[in-house]
Amino acid sequence: METWTMGLWEVCVDQEEVATVCKAFESFLSLPRELQASRILMVASHGLGLVGLLLSGFGAECFQFHRIRRVLKRRLCLLGGTLEASAAATTLLPVSWVAYATIQDFWDDSIPEIVPRWEFGDALYLGWAAGVFLALGGLLLIFSACLGKEDVTSPHMAVPTTAPPSCAPAEVSDSSFYLMPRSRTLLI
Repeated sequence: METWTMGLWEVCVDQEEVATVCKAFESFLSLPRELQASRILMVASHGLGLVGLLLSGFGAECFQFHRIRRVLKRRLCLLGGTLEASAAATTLLPVSWVAYATIQDFWDDSIPEIVPRWEFGDALYLGWAAGVFLALGGLLLIFSACLGKEDVTSPHMAVPTTAPPSCAPAEVSDSSFYLMPRSRTLLI
């Protein structure tokens, strides 16, 4: 009994009780069109997911960098979530396309019985799971950015309303040293 599985990068033959033998594809141009497009979409999915992750990380509430305004952080989260949702689409599309082509070839009566029938591999199920998790993560980022409150400011990002005395003219300054912790000014 042999099971033939075709992935995006290699073909494997699993012989029951013997071994699994895998061989990488020789050329990109010799692949069927659905595998060529699927490879391109999967690489695009990886890029979109990485950029979305980085942007949403910069937009996270715990990330502080030179007083980035809350509106900019919200937009970064929204853009990161949108890119994650796009990565989900570019993951689910090729995985489902390859699954459809595999099912069509499996039940095709014009193919002789001697030709091996392709089966679903483990990577196909992992691709569907990854696409669903990317979609959930992207939607979570989008909804958290859209449902956030506009008028609540973080005490860490609050801009002092008055200038410290060290910035005041020399005749007004009282020569005190000010420490500014997270949310209030402390006079020493």
